[in-house]
Amino acid sequence: MVPIVGLIAKSAVNTPRLLYRYLFRCCDRLPEDAKGHYKHHVRQGFNSHEDETDPERIQQIIKKALEDADWILNKVRS
Repeated sequence: MVPIVGLIAKSAVNTPRLLYRYLFRCCDRLPEDAKGHYKHHVRQGFNSHEDETDPERIQQIIKKALEDADWILNKVRS
């Protein structure tokens, strides 16, 4: 089953904008004391890659971000 956060299915995240929304909604599923930290991390990641233009590199970043989000959410659930 495809994880769905809010109205965005993980498999539908294929643009930076959708990734940003998806990650912020993932942050809302974290404990209160961790939300701010991870939301800040998401913002920083987007700011540091805002000038990225290579479509292949963008897809690599999206894939890695989704993997990292899964890892964090699984860690919290355990």
